[in-house]
Amino acid sequence: MSNVAGAQHERPCVLLVGALDTKGPEFEFLRSEGLRLGCDVLLLDVGVLGAPAVLADFPREAVADAAGAELGALVSTGDRSVAVSAMARGAARLAAALADEGRIDGVIGAGGSNAAYVMARVSERLDVGFPKVLVSTMASGDTARYVGSTDLTMMNSVVDVNGLNRVTRSVLGNAIHAVVGMVTSRVPDDGTDRPVAAISMFGVTTPCASRIASTLDAAGLEPLSFHANGAGGRSLEALAGSGAIQVVVDMTTTELADELFGGVCSAGPDRLTAAGRLGVPQVVSLGALDMINFGAAAALPEHLRGRLWHEHNPEVTLVRTNAEECAELGGVLAARLNAALGPRTVVVPARGFSALSVPGEPFQDPHADRALVDALLGALDDDVTSVVLDVDINDPLVADAMSRATLSLMEEARV
Repeated sequence: MSNVAGAQHERPCVLLVGALDTKGPEFEFLRSEGLRLGCDVLLLDVGVLGAPAVLADFPREAVADAAGAELGALVSTGDRSVAVSAMARGAARLAAALADEGRIDGVIGAGGSNAAYVMARVSERLDVGFPKVLVSTMASGDTARYVGSTDLTMMNSVVDVNGLNRVTRSVLGNAIHAVVGMVTSRVPDDGTDRPVAAISMFGVTTPCASRIASTLDAAGLEPLSFHANGAGGRSLEALAGSGAIQVVVDMTTTELADELFGGVCSAGPDRLTAAGRLGVPQVVSLGALDMINFGAAAALPEHLRGRLWHEHNPEVTLVRTNAEECAELGGVLAARLNAALGPRTVVVPARGFSALSVPGEPFQDPHADRALVDALLGALDDDVTSVVLDVDINDPLVADAMSRATLSLMEEARV
């Protein structure tokens, strides 16, 4: 998908997505402000209850139809969840089509949890960089399930979006001004079309990631760095799965440890699979597999309090993976690499997987490290290239080996 903003119209156009039965005055206000600011505005109605309070350019019947459903049937079921799910699906398809055709330049939604769910589905269908804003009370809590791997901007409405008052006027006004600013002041494309390299990194693997990024940039690639904190890994997988990435340099695979052993930085069970499924070249390493991530030390699970742990900062506590866990990680990593369809290389830093497991640092444990390396190398298929280096992951030799392997695999794959 490639959303081409502003290609088919002279004035920028903003799509408003909302339930016009319960949020009519609010969306009329957004429309009026958008028009006043010099934008065209289109309304898309996802309401399923009462009659719409304002007329929509895309009425609810059309939205349901885009989802492959019939509005009357959705209403007659009496199942709000089924109806909202269908309307979200239809809204996402219509918004993506309008963006691809160049008919809209940005999207804004407003409301409660249903609006947040709808905008999350819409955002998933729009490119990174395409303006998308949601005003909702849900912005004050855990936003991960709405933002996901997108660049959705969320604004807390402070009070519920239930009528116009001094608070909602101010917040909604800021939101429409923000979207209009985004669509009228887009950062121009740099005009290059370089192959994209995804690099995973963590604070304790930054020297390696930074050197790789610098080397690949100089070689003509465009490096994108992903923070391996769960959300970063999900974003990497989503972009790799969409075909937007030409090579993955997965040097920090720590999210596997959190998924297996209950840490807070899990990227889900599908981590390290999207590139392999599409045959995208991969260069992989063991970055930060010496740790499981948790929150503040006081919240460390009771069964782990007797383990070796380190307070990274007041909000992040790291537990050292032991030999048994490391062996399991090695097996899982090998299985993911074996299943991949494209060319892949694994670079093994035998002397430590992060800045914390080198000599003199709290997580130094050669026995646990060896358990991981042995399990990994013992389970790899013959067509997976392995490079073992007798240094830690932040030694320049590792970054250089991964960079060389990346460029070699891309040449092999003729990317």
